Amino acid sequence: MKHAERSQERDIVTSPTVKTRVAVSTLNQWALDFEGNRDRIIESIKQAKEQGAKMRVGSELETTGYSCEDHFLESDTTDLAFDVLADIIESGVTDDIFCVIGVPVMHEGARYNCDAYVLNGTIYGFKAKKHLANDGNYYEPRWFTAWSKDRELEDFILPPRLERLTKQKIVPIGDFVIQTNDTILGSEKCEEMFVPNNPGIDMALDGVEIFANGSDSHWEVGKLQNRVRKIFRTTESSGGIYIYANSVGGDGGRMLKDGSSLIIQNNTVLAQAPQFTLDTVTSTVATANLTAVRSYRSVAGSARVQADKSKSYPRILVPFDMGLEAPTELPTEPVEPIFLTRAEEIAKGPALWMWDYLRRSGASGFFLPLSGGLDSGSVNALVGSMCHMVIDAVQEGNKEVLADIRRIVADEDYIPTDPRELAGRISVTCYMKGPASSGKTESRAAMLAREVGSDHFVADIEPMVREFRETMRKIFGWELRFEHEGGTRAEDLALQNIQARVRMALAYLQAQTYRVSKGRNDNFLLVLGSANVDEANRGYFTKYDCSSADINPIGGLAKKDLRIFAEYAAEKFAYTTLKGIIADKPTAELRPDSPDGHQQTDEEDMGFTYDELGEVASLRKEERLGPVSMFQRLVELWGPHTEKGMSIEAIENKVKYFHVMYAINRHKLTTLTPAVHAVGYSPDDNRFDQRPFLIPKNWSYQFKKIDRLAREYEKDFR
Repeated sequence: MKHAERSQERDIVTSPTVKTRVAVSTLNQWALDFEGNRDRIIESIKQAKEQGAKMRVGSELETTGYSCEDHFLESDTTDLAFDVLADIIESGVTDDIFCVIGVPVMHEGARYNCDAYVLNGTIYGFKAKKHLANDGNYYEPRWFTAWSKDRELEDFILPPRLERLTKQKIVPIGDFVIQTNDTILGSEKCEEMFVPNNPGIDMALDGVEIFANGSDSHWEVGKLQNRVRKIFRTTESSGGIYIYANSVGGDGGRMLKDGSSLIIQNNTVLAQAPQFTLDTVTSTVATANLTAVRSYRSVAGSARVQADKSKSYPRILVPFDMGLEAPTELPTEPVEPIFLTRAEEIAKGPALWMWDYLRRSGASGFFLPLSGGLDSGSVNALVGSMCHMVIDAVQEGNKEVLADIRRIVADEDYIPTDPRELAGRISVTCYMKGPASSGKTESRAAMLAREVGSDHFVADIEPMVREFRETMRKIFGWELRFEHEGGTRAEDLALQNIQARVRMALAYLQAQTYRVSKGRNDNFLLVLGSANVDEANRGYFTKYDCSSADINPIGGLAKKDLRIFAEYAAEKFAYTTLKGIIADKPTAELRPDSPDGHQQTDEEDMGFTYDELGEVASLRKEERLGPVSMFQRLVELWGPHTEKGMSIEAIENKVKYFHVMYAINRHKLTTLTPAVHAVGYSPDDNRFDQRPFLIPKNWSYQFKKIDRLAREYEKDFR
């Protein structure tokens, strides 16, 4: 391709009604799975062509998988991504379809996150991402360089294999748009849609009519609505056909991608891919009306003025007709976007993440310490939800899911038809009875396991706990006692913690040997954790207890969300035991009842209700409030003048207590079991919530200011 071609512009050929058919691919890619990623991309392009699409858009970095993280720093990763791109071109699938393929590119010592524009085996350019995600879960500037040369191109020299295949030596890289015979195409990537002045607006003012957005956006409960609003921001103001590709599934990290790729025209949705699908390749196609886009833009006088003044992008000419040669074909009718309820999202999101981890890890199923409480009960119900999703996929003809489940259960003829029967093959639960365990929780654990279908056991850990107490008596010369037995607070906590840690050790022992007990010596079970996000923020868990596991499906979910899900699962899946569990006060059952019958409860131990903890944690993380500003905000939310009616002194005490306990327990968060990210106030130390793990627990300077403010507030409220 000659440099001179890029600087030329030509008039768009118009006709009374110009329609085009476009496809968006929703792929379940996996970091570093180059062969699998390649095959899914090729299959998606084939499906798009079979449905008559003129253009196919894939997700961000689909050749490598988005979550390669520091593997992007290895030259292998970019080199192999180009091998994948060469494989795709060599397969011939890009003939007669304009493909947007996500690929990392190393150019002149800098690594760029790019879209490769490919048609008929020719690479027309690499569009580089200008705005990199650098907050929350994202650290793109660690691996990539933002393209800073606005609307400029440079020459990129293709590696030898691509040069031989494409008969090209140099292709453009940078910030440009594509001009076909009958329309103009442009693209922005994921984060660029969320920035205040997104490139899509500038491209629209320069005549771009079809926008591609190869994204890899993670799931949070309720986030899809925000994505749709962001796309509408571009198309409502400027018109256009917006093709938003999002991947689906867990690609090797803590984030889950929820799919739901979209094709939007002007301010309406033409097509939407399913959310949380188990299909690894989904092709969604719509017939869009370019004439309607032009008509939409023609009535906006102020937009026309801005377009006249806008700076032009370099245009790369592509001799290709995007319009359909089918004048009688009707455009796709708009549809209402589908948004799942909060309960439905929680039922499907973590279940999909668990499924991907299970099928890719080589494990034969899950092992869960089942306490009879809401947290572990919710995890067991999520296993059941996953089984329902697997059977639905098999009944819909998904051969890949069928092959995966046959491999997991080691039965090449198996066809799952009953969720309970499937759970019995891949889910093992155990109630680990300790000195403070009750008959009620033991019974509920057994009933819930039966409703889900899990293979359930009961283990008595009291003899092991007695042995630890006896060992400590021999070491110290005196016996450890609970507080109600006359012991100290330190002894009481130590005796609670040893029960929890015994359960962890026993869980892993059972997970590693369960298959042996069934006459098999071929695999292992993944241990599931069941600590919720509220308890993690408060530090209300034992370090290296049974919350320490291989993965934790609810580690990013609040207690209030677990209640919502449990109510849903009780009705949807007939897990009716959950109703009784919801009604009870949560308890760890680690401390025996006192002589007066007082029972341990979680909220009493924590000094907060779960709802209060969720609100405090959200203020800490999402609103970025420290102790002083949190106190001031909580006076507004909880103070004497509010419905909650809490005194200034009570708010002061809660804020101080939370931060003292947070500081004391911060070290625990460095050991949190990997959990699916689900809410914006997760304390996940490993990537989302970066803070030191040794903090002054007295917060003396901050607390002195709170003291002064509290006295002032008390005067104001008298």
